[in-house]
Amino acid sequence: MFSARNFLYFSRCVALAAAACLFTAASVVAQTDALPSWNDTASKQSIISFVEKVTNPGSADFVPELERVAVFDNDGTLWVEHPIYTQLAFALDRVKVLAPQHPEWMETQPFKAVLEGDMKALAASGEKGLVELIMTTHAGMTTSEFQKVVTDWFASARDPKFKRPYTELVYQPMIEVLSYLRANGFKTFIVSGGGIELMRPWAEEVYGIPPEQVIGSSIKTEFRMQDDTPTLFRLPEVNFIDDKAGKPVGINQHIGRRPIAAFGNSDGDLQMLQWTTMAGGPARLGVLIHHTDAEREYAYDRGTEVGRLDKALDAASIAGWTVVDMKADWKQVFKD
Repeated sequence: MFSARNFLYFSRCVALAAAACLFTAASVVAQTDALPSWNDTASKQSIISFVEKVTNPGSADFVPELERVAVFDNDGTLWVEHPIYTQLAFALDRVKVLAPQHPEWMETQPFKAVLEGDMKALAASGEKGLVELIMTTHAGMTTSEFQKVVTDWFASARDPKFKRPYTELVYQPMIEVLSYLRANGFKTFIVSGGGIELMRPWAEEVYGIPPEQVIGSSIKTEFRMQDDTPTLFRLPEVNFIDDKAGKPVGINQHIGRRPIAAFGNSDGDLQMLQWTTMAGGPARLGVLIHHTDAEREYAYDRGTEVGRLDKALDAASIAGWTVVDMKADWKQVFKD
């Protein structure tokens, strides 16, 4: 017989179970925010709405998982690019390391400017001088040797403003976007004007993006046998510049699919966003990160030589791209 005592005991168990379910449900709700470092603004909603549309089989904008490709610029989109690009900081340090082997650099520009800390003279050397710096400091060794140089530098180098390793100055809100997209069947790629072999050694650990999904500028390499060991030797010659109009070319060569989402921050990303979003068909997403936070990071757009956002900012309103206001849209910039 089902006694009153049993009934009370049963009722208590039901109540406890119900409370546990409510607690669990509340916990699940609390954990469902895939972008917790974003404020609840239109920018966040545009990303979420896009993902929901292209992953819902019942949506007219549904995209099969194999076709869900998202591309990301690196400098200024995934990590800090001011006051100078990280690759340039690397090259400047390499000049100082190599200088004892090249006494002639003390009288030769642009190396003389670097060794004397004369940034005005370095800037006066123009693109030709910067290319010479990159070629000299990035070539003349095997790919394995260069990878070690890069790894060692990132382990010791510190950003002059934040006094932190460069690989810690990645944007937490964008790390969340990368994870959110991958959790929804996207394959994520870096498409950067920076050197491909400067990014590959650390991109997987920092961004979760493996080396084969990193696209960047490159110098020529050639196969050589050194001491009966097959190697790839880096030559001081430009192979490919993955910037501006070069980005869609690089995407086509390396990926072979047109992306359905593209994230950038400067005029160097304009053609990549155009290539991604102006193709017709299902929903497509274009996003520009607008640096508006001088307190937590930097504020710049049209008036800078590093990461200039001018033509792309004008195009955004016409093309319907999402412009992320760093100050207003992000709760935090870097991971604590």
